[in-house]
Amino acid sequence: MKNVVLKNRAVAAACKRVFSIANSVRSRREKLSTHVLNQYIVRELLLYFGILFLFFFTIFFVNQILLVAERILRQGAPVWDVVRLMTYSLPFIIAQSAPFATLVGFLMCLGRFMSDNEIIIFRASGFSYMHILKPVLLLGVVISGVSFFVNDYLLPLGTIKYNNLYREILSSNPAVELEAHSIKRLNDATLVIGDVEKNLVSDLVLIDQGDSNHMRFIVAGASELISARREGVLMQMNMTDALVLILDKNNSTNYDVLESEKVTLNIFESSFFGGGTGVSPREMTAYDLGKAVRQMRRNANTDEYTLNIYTLEYNKKFSLPFGSFFFALLALPLALMFGRQNGQTIGMIVGIIISFFYWAMMILGQYASSRNGFNGFWSMWIPNFVIGGAGILFYFGLKKQ
Repeated sequence: MKNVVLKNRAVAAACKRVFSIANSVRSRREKLSTHVLNQYIVRELLLYFGILFLFFFTIFFVNQILLVAERILRQGAPVWDVVRLMTYSLPFIIAQSAPFATLVGFLMCLGRFMSDNEIIIFRASGFSYMHILKPVLLLGVVISGVSFFVNDYLLPLGTIKYNNLYREILSSNPAVELEAHSIKRLNDATLVIGDVEKNLVSDLVLIDQGDSNHMRFIVAGASELISARREGVLMQMNMTDALVLILDKNNSTNYDVLESEKVTLNIFESSFFGGGTGVSPREMTAYDLGKAVRQMRRNANTDEYTLNIYTLEYNKKFSLPFGSFFFALLALPLALMFGRQNGQTIGMIVGIIISFFYWAMMILGQYASSRNGFNGFWSMWIPNFVIGGAGILFYFGLKKQ
């Protein structure tokens, strides 16, 4: 009897070992299968992201060339200086391209999975939507981290070098910034420009807000632009046949009129570069901006407008790079909804449309904050919250199906 009991115990122990080994093998197979799935999804997402990143990078880079380089070259600036300006603007272009490349690239990739029935194969193999979503979000976080580094370190460095070089170009060739038959808005004044030929400007009108009580109008028949001769002065205008009208803002009937054959007007760096020779918010890292914002909040005399601008720039350091994560969250449910047929094409169309609205929300938020005092935090994060909220709603809607 004892032998039978011992044999039964031995059989039971052997069965336990067999079941343990079987469970271990099954667990390893599941881990291996999940690893293979993650590796495959990440590889395909990276491929599409890389292609779309080059697409958006080219668009923004060409736009930068058309807006800046072409105008400066037309005014006779050295080609090498223009090349350097374009190089210093690369971090800005990279930071702008990454979020949109994430959205469109991920939508096209996941849309192809859907139209090729690969999503159905994943699901039939026992993988849930969460298994598919994890590598998508993980790659979104990685892209956001790299983009944040570019936006927080390389962008301020590039902006500082860009502004310094641009100051040098304007100091040596002031006509670069003045385009014929245009209106140039400075920080505290407005220039209405007539014909421009080399360093000669005709029919120039300057509208200066001045202090809070007076407004000044300067009209000149002809003006000569010469290089700056003093520190902090960007350019100097020698006006001929000038008429100066000084108005009292509180009493429109009270004004002064001055006439002169020659007037010398100095235009300071602060007119073009808000902070003059100081460091602007765009030239600061997130750490420096956060420190500056905290100091401003502790100071009772801080101007609310200035505080809001710094708050806007601080939140912009995070909101734009981490837009890639929110786009990754939205990409999967959107691809499953619209990618049943022609997933790549539909994904590209939907992605570009969403990118346009996201960009519009960002621009409107910055405009509302800088012009109307709208809260800098909300102006930068509302687009991401809208995208993230839509992604969460669509995802749980899929799980209910």
